[in-house]
Amino acid sequence: MAAHDHAHQHHHHGPSDPHDDHAHSSGGALRAFRWGTALNIGLVLVQGAAGLALGSVALLADAVHNAADVLGLLLAWGAAILANRRPTRRHTYGMARSTILAALMNATLLLFACGALAWESISRLGDPHPVPGLAVMAVAGFAFLVNAGSAALFWRGRRHDANQRGAFLHLAADAGVSLGVMVAGFAIWLTGWTWIDPATGLLIAAVVLWSGWDLLRESLDLALDAVPRGIDLPAVESALRAVPGVRNVHDLHVWPLSTTVAALTAHVEHDAAHDTDALLHTLQALLADRFGLRHTTIQFEIDGCGAGC
Repeated sequence: MAAHDHAHQHHHHGPSDPHDDHAHSSGGALRAFRWGTALNIGLVLVQGAAGLALGSVALLADAVHNAADVLGLLLAWGAAILANRRPTRRHTYGMARSTILAALMNATLLLFACGALAWESISRLGDPHPVPGLAVMAVAGFAFLVNAGSAALFWRGRRHDANQRGAFLHLAADAGVSLGVMVAGFAIWLTGWTWIDPATGLLIAAVVLWSGWDLLRESLDLALDAVPRGIDLPAVESALRAVPGVRNVHDLHVWPLSTTVAALTAHVEHDAAHDTDALLHTLQALLADRFGLRHTTIQFEIDGCGAGC
């Protein structure tokens, strides 16, 4: 094997380049954002009108909460569209990373909405307002159906895409809020206890905080180039070392290109007895099939680069 192989790099831009079908948002995801946004804009208009007509602060607060989530959906939708843009000479990875920024902003919005909901609930616990229970229950029931249906649009995509998971959590939280308002409306109509409404809102705020905090942690990790969830870096290194012909692996890095695609770079020391093209094919197939890593850059070395790495 020639000595120049010491610094020979092999770049693999396979099916998971940031601008291909694996990296960008699918047509199904874009349809989910389109329908989810349209349904929730309609819901905000209905809830706002009903809240004004009935004099219900609960419905108006829920409408404002849903309006914040419409903004979150628009952010996630815009990021999904940007993720489809092909790389340019300036943005060589394309715009796929915008999905990470959208997930981070969505998590922040979710926590702010949670704080506003908790503040309103605590304020109203000290001074409960009478509300028409049955009317509130009917509007909240409609809102629950819309939010649950919208969340279902992102059910499948939430598993592998933090951007879609952010949208799902927003809508699922909205469905929980609407269900709480509906139950509270029924209980108030049945008992006349007006404190039930703010107490329910406070409980829902705690649930929203729990889900939003997890999304914030994950999106922060992605923004800081942490190894994405679902990828075990020690397992990746062990698998590479176990390939015949590989003597050592170092300078191994895995980081997110978007909320769905990760990239890998590694220095691989080999025994000089194997053809590097065949070895490269073996390593790429291993990374793609076992770990879903298809955007890889591997530098082959014979003696290692030592302190020069």
